[in-house]
Order: sequence, then C-alpha cells, then structure tokens
Amino acid sequence: MSSKAEILNKIKQSQPNLAAELPDLNVLGSDQFDVLEMYKTVLRNIGGNPIEVADYSEAIAYIKNNYPLEKRIITTIPELSEIAVLDWTNDDPHSLKDVELTIINAHFGVAENSALWVTDDILGQRVAPFITQYLAIIVNKKDIIPTMHQAYDRIGNQEYGFGTFIAGPSKTADIEQSLVLGAHGARGLTVFLKD
Repeated sequence: MSSKAEILNKIKQSQPNLAAELPDLNVLGSDQFDVLEMYKTVLRNIGGNPIEVADYSEAIAYIKNNYPLEKRIITTIPELSEIAVLDWTNDDPHSLKDVELTIINAHFGVAENSALWVTDDILGQRVAPFITQYLAIIVNKKDIIPTMHQAYDRIGNQEYGFGTFIAGPSKTADIEQSLVLGAHGARGLTVFLKD
C-alpha cells in the first residue's frame, strides 16, 4: 500500500460518527433566566439605553424630552411622524450626513448580547443606522429571544437583501487605547422595549 493510500485509509477510519445527535440547545432557553431583564442588563453594560414603553406615544414623549427636535430626525415608522421625517428613504445616502437621530424597528432582539436583527425592508436605507449621530430602535418585548442559537434558527430560512445585528453604540479603543464612542456608527443607542 502506498503512503498516500495509507494516509487516506487512516483518515477514513478516523471519521466522527455522523449519526450522533446534535446537542439540544434549547436548554439555554428562557426558563434559565428572565429574558427581558437579561436583555436590559447586557444593553446597559455595552453602553446602550433600554427604555420600556407601553406604546409609540410614550416613545414620542421620551424623544421630545431627550433629543433636540430642531435637529434632523428621520424614521421609517409612520406612528412617529409627529417628531420625525418619513419621506427620506429615496434620498441620496450622502444627504443623511446631518441626521441627529434615526428611529427604526427591529424584527427581534437577543438577550444574551442585546443584539437587534434588522433588514433592509425596515431600514429605509442601509446606511441610516450607521451614519446617524444617535440611533433609537423599537422592538416588542415579546420579540426578545434568549440566545443567538435561537436567533439563527429564526432567520435561517428568511430571504432578505441585507440584514445585520446591531448591539450598542459604535465603539473602538484602537486609538491610543482610549474608548471612543461613535467612531464607526451611532454615538448612542436607545432601545424602546414596547409592550
């Protein structure tokens, strides 16, 4: 037997048992921890701001009290037209350079890392959450899931042109080892956890 055949034979004999069952990752589910509390704790720890609201009117009141309304605020959510511009989605992305606050929805959030899943169908423009000074994302409390394993199960068969997880404000510590917020995206993230 040649050395090549001998090596291939040893590899063939050392193959793992492919019939073995994969571990059940659902044991990491919500019965192990309070999903909403975990989400809020992780979000705070990475620099985000969780705000629980009953409806859009409470989110509007919070925005009115915490953001300068004379600056440019954009949204893709019709219920927020009182405080934000809706007709910007067909604009040149470069025209968004002066946006102070962008408000979008998320499909769902993940408690273990506070990530929010967004796709192009709810963003308006892909650049919107990254070019803005501040970002606010609204997600339903019932749409917070425990782990990324469940998140990937949820998006695995969806079709979308663009999708990303967003967690916390943009930050880097590459420059002289000091933390800089907003270097590559929004300087602040508020997540409205809606009933």
